[in-house]
Amino acid sequence: MQILSESGIKVLGARTSPDEKVSWLADAVLVDPDALSPPDDMEYLLHLARTTSVVVLTSRSPAEHERYLRVGASAVVSKREPGQALVNAVRAVTAGSAAAPHGANGAPAAERLEPPVQHLSEREEQVLRQISQGLTHGQIATRLGISQHTVDTYVKRIRAKLGAGNKAELTRAALLGNVVDAS
Repeated sequence: MQILSESGIKVLGARTSPDEKVSWLADAVLVDPDALSPPDDMEYLLHLARTTSVVVLTSRSPAEHERYLRVGASAVVSKREPGQALVNAVRAVTAGSAAAPHGANGAPAAERLEPPVQHLSEREEQVLRQISQGLTHGQIATRLGISQHTVDTYVKRIRAKLGAGNKAELTRAALLGNVVDAS
């Protein structure tokens, strides 16, 4: 995108298909889900978000924005916003900023999902921490002195709250939410 280049942001390449590889050198990937058809847009975004920061540029509804954030997008920018909103979002995401850029009217020009872990109970955080360490549900139950069925229930609640489908996504959420140390 020309506005990014003009703003001093180095664009490594453009892709027209989710099948094309993204450069591992990229600090962030800009995705236009309007060019993809559902459910490919969510699957592609989920795949990318596992390895890099993703900024979504879309004309879709705010409800869709929330879905993108839940599957791992770092920021969502509406195509109705001025180009500077995109530049600000890319800069914020690549700098690791938690603050969303704001438009001229003071409303958020880009939305950013805060780490969702703050909504977990203390026990759910304990279970999530143990999952991210690679423990089985049985091992977690033994360590916490609860039944495996109770652990299963906690995991279901955590997945629902975080929108995570598997243990890799749960671990990513734990890392993003600072529940576990990334080292």
